[in-house]
Amino acid sequence: MPITASAVSLNVDDVSASSAFLTCHFGFREEAAADGFASLAREDAGMNVIYLRRGLASLPDDQRDDHAGGVILAFVVDDLEAELARLTAEGVAVTMPLREEPWGERAFQVRDPNGVIVQLVDWNGSAGR
Repeated sequence: MPITASAVSLNVDDVSASSAFLTCHFGFREEAAADGFASLAREDAGMNVIYLRRGLASLPDDQRDDHAGGVILAFVVDDLEAELARLTAEGVAVTMPLREEPWGERAFQVRDPNGVIVQLVDWNGSAGR
């Protein structure tokens, strides 16, 4: 089974707000959009991020009202401190300060307007070297 592309699909209340957050602060672009739907991409992301409006009739009954709670969009970056400074300067609230885990991961988190967690990560911690 060849996989030709990957995507993560998240149910949110306000598709436009989440889409604008990723395009404005993370350099994604909207590839396709319709009422209650947006597909975003970056050449270097390795996946698309798709937002679907909660309650959308095209979703199966058992998923229709779910929210993307508990999902973390994690992006590995080269310069974590620079990204933290950039996002802070852009007025994005940091919801988990930069920290280092025992296994070498360093990360901080922000949330989009729908509460979706976006985590920026590097593996430059002392255990990761």
